[in-house]
Amino acid sequence: MEAALRHLVPKIVGTVSFEIYSFQCKDDLLGKLSARLRGYSRWIPSTSRVAVLVDRDAAECESLKRHLEQIALDAGLATRSSAAGGPYTVVNRVVIEELEAWYFGDWAAVRASYPRVPAGIPSQKKYRDPDAISGGTWEAFERILQKAGYFPAGLRKIEAARTIAAHMVPERNTSRSFLALQKVLSEMRDG
Repeated sequence: MEAALRHLVPKIVGTVSFEIYSFQCKDDLLGKLSARLRGYSRWIPSTSRVAVLVDRDAAECESLKRHLEQIALDAGLATRSSAAGGPYTVVNRVVIEELEAWYFGDWAAVRASYPRVPAGIPSQKKYRDPDAISGGTWEAFERILQKAGYFPAGLRKIEAARTIAAHMVPERNTSRSFLALQKVLSEMRDG
């Protein structure tokens, strides 16, 4: 996700400065987030924002989001959800189902990166809703790429993220989780 975001955030927010802190996995993030946010609460300027992004994986989305919200509130930071239109510092977003859903949401970027993949993938029923692909989004993505002759030894996720994100156009993405992120990042830029 970090590799993709390094390309995507500037496309969404422009020249606003940002930093990305990645964690080993979701459990690592959830284990360290409280301490990090408590640290931020001691010094963060009122003009700064923190966006917390986590893959849903097998977790129940609303429960995971409530947990993230509580961690921020316990650290003394207002969240976008809790602020009810007022000032906030933290916004929490759950990527459903995985980053690869964003790729399915901008298939033109995938085709620009890997031109042998079929153009009609998004019109197939099982891929029409990028955030509801059953059986694992990255696994489905890997199978499509491998069938087209890419990554025969397995999907190299960071390489794919860099390559595809460089071609992504945020305004054409159809993934609901991507659109939610785009909306909140745009609000952060404008507000």
